[in-house]
Amino acid sequence: MASFYAMRKKPYMAAILLLLGLLFSPEHTGAQSLGVCYGGQGNANNLPPESEAVSLCTTNNIGRIRIYSPYTEILQVLRDSNIDLIVGVPNDSLQALANPSAAADWVQRNIKDYSSNVKFKYIAVGNEVNPTSETAQFVLTAMQSIYKAITDGGLQNQIKVSTAVDTNLLGVFDPPSTGAFSDNARPFIEPIISFLVNTGAPLLANIYPYFRVKYNDQPVPYALFTAPEVVVHDGQLEYKNLFDALMDAMYSALEKRNGGSLEIVVSESGWPSAGGAVETIENAGTYYRNLINHVKGGTPKRPAKAIETYLFALFDENLKTEEIERHFGLFYPSKQPKYNVSFN
Repeated sequence: MASFYAMRKKPYMAAILLLLGLLFSPEHTGAQSLGVCYGGQGNANNLPPESEAVSLCTTNNIGRIRIYSPYTEILQVLRDSNIDLIVGVPNDSLQALANPSAAADWVQRNIKDYSSNVKFKYIAVGNEVNPTSETAQFVLTAMQSIYKAITDGGLQNQIKVSTAVDTNLLGVFDPPSTGAFSDNARPFIEPIISFLVNTGAPLLANIYPYFRVKYNDQPVPYALFTAPEVVVHDGQLEYKNLFDALMDAMYSALEKRNGGSLEIVVSESGWPSAGGAVETIENAGTYYRNLINHVKGGTPKRPAKAIETYLFALFDENLKTEEIERHFGLFYPSKQPKYNVSFN
């Protein structure tokens, strides 16, 4: 009788286990929507080797990494790591890679040669390129050339080509529904939006409430997710934190330029722990903890969906020029955590 009951129970138990697995999978909970930005050895002279950096991520259940330029040492240790990767094209390479032949060579050396066991997710063609700079004219052409090389290699369904922008492209951001790109930004961003829509890629955006506190006098609690009540009423939508407001302002700007179908991936967000009055261990720890919890859901405009977010940065980087830029690390170079933060 017991064995008959067990046989009858197994299908039900299997169904329950399957349901629990779906409910608490990383995709459903948003846990694996988190990644970190890793600047590599170029911005510091005291960091552990790449193998230890990747191991630190694995140990802390960090399943995604953004690097700013591909190089052999990091790509080798990412083989078979099962870590999703954003790989960047540095701004000073954009002009060269606007040439299709150069782009094909770059993709072969840095992507195709590793694509069998490195999980490339996005290629970020340029980072925070100023739309009025000389470099801006090469961003879209480089994206197109790299996309062609990716497509010729049959990798276009695995790897999406985008660029990383910042919220300085917004001429208006408050309230979020009025979000719009500035006159200077529109000629730069509009063809990029069309490219992303046509290729099914997201827009990568660096979202920093910290800099809005620093340079635009936004309230600190609003930026740290600790405001006790609604700060911005925007029609039917209410905003208690600046991160959501910036995200939704960017979504509003995209909608006004035929980019309403695009998703935004937060390719950087962080808070420095030293260098000024609001740059403290306490504030930075509060920001990272609250951000990690918050991105498991969505924004008022795009609710109930995890926000793919890359925390800036894995380590402090002591060779950065500006003092505050040296203190964004989640970990000290010794690999000791700076904050009591869980990435689960």
